[in-house]
Amino acid sequence: MRTKLIHRATMVVGGLLLASAPACNMDPAFGERRPPKGPIASAKDPMGKGLPSGATLAVVENQEVDLVENVLNHRAQYHQGLEELRDYYLAHGYASKQSWADFELAGLRKVKSFRYLIDAEIPSDQLRPTEKVPEADALYERGRSLLRKGGSGIPIFYREKTMIEAADAFQQLVEQYPNSDKIDDAAFFLGEIHKEYLPNQEQIAVKWYERAWTWDPQTPHAARFQAAVVYDYRLHDRDRALELYQSVLKNETGDQTNVRFATRRIHELTTARQTATAQVTTPE
Repeated sequence: MRTKLIHRATMVVGGLLLASAPACNMDPAFGERRPPKGPIASAKDPMGKGLPSGATLAVVENQEVDLVENVLNHRAQYHQGLEELRDYYLAHGYASKQSWADFELAGLRKVKSFRYLIDAEIPSDQLRPTEKVPEADALYERGRSLLRKGGSGIPIFYREKTMIEAADAFQQLVEQYPNSDKIDDAAFFLGEIHKEYLPNQEQIAVKWYERAWTWDPQTPHAARFQAAVVYDYRLHDRDRALELYQSVLKNETGDQTNVRFATRRIHELTTARQTATAQVTTPE
């Protein structure tokens, strides 16, 4: 049964990888690249985000794989149909209806879509930031600008749609320019957005934080610390949190406030673990 499930998951990965080829994508922030005409043989979402290059798919239930594949296919069909309708109105001079279709397409670009299988949300951990790429730098600056516009650090000014656009810019950077020296920076800010501004997305947030330091172990961002806090207080995985707090003391010593917090939590979590162990092993 396990072998069949792995095979099934592999087949879905193959289909999604075909759907994520650059020629079939739509760039939400910088105009559109049309999806192929004809039947949709594999799934991608209406924002053009299929499976990231090099991503792996954890073994999941057959039913979940089927349901996710069905959703992705329907998204793609909806988007393709809407584009074809818009093109029909354009070709026939129906300006008002063309504007309606354009408005609806623009709305799709402001909706955060998911691939639902967590490993399919995040690109491979094998990427490395090795090159300076002007196009990637432009996307990075756009993402940072949108973060500020969306109210980063100022909750009273928070704008969810703007934050989704910022996340989109950072994700485009990673997926379109995987060798850019900005991929670890983009990953960190994707972690921040998913943690702070989008509800119930902590599992995605910690994956992006992990990619930041996996792609660049010397990343200047406090990715390990932020991931530790999420594991500690939101996901309640204290073993993983303890491991990451210890990593902070080895790798992220620039921010002494974080270092002091990590040191305190290491003591508290270690003490709690020792107490729990003693209670279990002490004979009644």
